[in-house]
Amino acid sequence: MVVRPRDDPRGGSGDDSARAADVIARGVRGAEPGEVPGRLCEVAVELLPVIGASVSLRSEGMPVQLSASGPQAARLSHIQATLGDGPCQSAVADGAPVLACDLTTGRDAGRWPVFAQQATEAGVRAVYAVPLGSGPACVGTLDLYRDRPGALTDRQLYVARIVAGVMTVALMALPHGDEPETRGARDDWLSGLAAEHDEVYQAVGMIMAQLGVGADDALARLRADAFAHGRTALDAARDVIAHRTRFDPS
Repeated sequence: MVVRPRDDPRGGSGDDSARAADVIARGVRGAEPGEVPGRLCEVAVELLPVIGASVSLRSEGMPVQLSASGPQAARLSHIQATLGDGPCQSAVADGAPVLACDLTTGRDAGRWPVFAQQATEAGVRAVYAVPLGSGPACVGTLDLYRDRPGALTDRQLYVARIVAGVMTVALMALPHGDEPETRGARDDWLSGLAAEHDEVYQAVGMIMAQLGVGADDALARLRADAFAHGRTALDAARDVIAHRTRFDPS
């Protein structure tokens, strides 16, 4: 007698789980801890009808891009972080997947109008954001990008949740710089990530001093300047730190 895997009540099947597990295992085999998030983004593209994937960490004020499957996905992640708006921000706030199935028209285009315009200009027509964890335990989002409008099927969303679940476990298991046994080459990537994040908030502090405003207003001004010049918030922050950009009270 052949025992077939049971269907999952969330819309997937044992076959979906088995294939996802095989692709994930192959994708992360031999990877260093810091390489796993990027590998899992590539796995998501292999398993799902999407052209790119990125993962961002939840943070006060602005999400931090961790990894992406390629330049296009990285750009879309930076656009959301710079604007402070988009499906990934909504997924973190809602604690549930946010499926923007058509950014060219209708409800999704109206919910995030500026992001939708920039996404479509970048060749992306749909974005699916899956939270990594839930509620206060949500650590970020896995964002999936598609070049044509359309919804994910229940089975595809099930697979996306599997990848997000593995991503969450991988992130929680990554070494932390404050643990003596993990210091060294394995967490160099975390130090680099923290340095980029610190640059944004160093610039926010400088803008606060220049304008006499609070942190939220200073971050909003930094984002507005980045958007006005078609740049990322990180690039704009570096100009502030280098004194190439100064904000004067108007």
